[in-house]
Amino acid sequence: MSVFVTLLGMWAVTYAARLAGLGLGRVQLSAFWLAFLRFVPISVFAALIVPDVVGSADWPQQVLACAVAALLLWRTRSLAWGIVGGFAVYWLMRQVT
Repeated sequence: MSVFVTLLGMWAVTYAARLAGLGLGRVQLSAFWLAFLRFVPISVFAALIVPDVVGSADWPQQVLACAVAALLLWRTRSLAWGIVGGFAVYWLMRQVT
């Protein structure tokens, strides 16, 4: 019974959060909040990636692969090239060391 109650609670919280997000579609935000929210995706990405890279034993290889991926993304403006290049450098560095 407790598993069902837990799942029901998780559903309710998720549904409420999504419903609130859909309701915000009609709200006009000030320029401050629009500028603030522009940086949310990059900060969330950093919060997900940085702890994994820093806490890893092979963090130098990961940092180099991230740098190459960022350079490729910047130069080509192609997500596919950034991902493939980053993974290629990471794989090569793991083979070398």
